[in-house]
Order: sequence, then structure tokens, then C-alpha cells
Amino acid sequence: MFKAPANRFASFGVVAVLPDDLIDQIWVIIDHNLQGVFPLNQNLLTFELRADQKDHLQYVYRSEATQNVIAFDTDYAYQDSFPQTLLVYDDGRAQTILLPQEAN
Repeated sequence: MFKAPANRFASFGVVAVLPDDLIDQIWVIIDHNLQGVFPLNQNLLTFELRADQKDHLQYVYRSEATQNVIAFDTDYAYQDSFPQTLLVYDDGRAQTILLPQEAN
């Protein structure tokens, strides 16, 4: 799961609340920081979005397989309008970033 290159998308809800650069950052994190470090055997990844000590956006990934947590800092200013959680779903043909309320 979550192999690059793949057909990758962001849902309408995600595109409406996050700039393109922040959406792309999720794919960079998966490809360069999670692959080979964490087992990505499940088809759903969860990221929390929060403010770090400098009030910049921080992505937090919790591995369900290992129970480890890793945080990725960005240079982007955190905004209260950002969603608290993003899901990344891989159905084997395409990968999609979506909001939790869009997962139903």
C-alpha cells in the first residue's frame, strides 16, 4: 500500500481548506519519511494537524502497527481553519486525501 507513483487525489473538502503545497506535503511525508520506516500495510493512514511551538503547522502520524508517533514540522503558519485530522486512503488503484466526514 501507498507505493509511489500512484494515482493520487485530494477530495473536494481537502482542496477547499488546505493550500496545494500543504496537500503535496502529505505525499512527500508518505514517500520520503514513512515508506521503509513504518509498515504501511493498512489502507488508511491518519494524520493530525496541529500548531507546533512556533505556531507553524505540524503533521502528526501515529502508526497503528507499531504504536509509534512521529511529527513533521513545516514552515507554514498554522491556521485555526485547518482540519484537525486528515485521512489518506489507498484502495490499491488510487490514493486519496480526505476529511474524516468524507469517509462515510
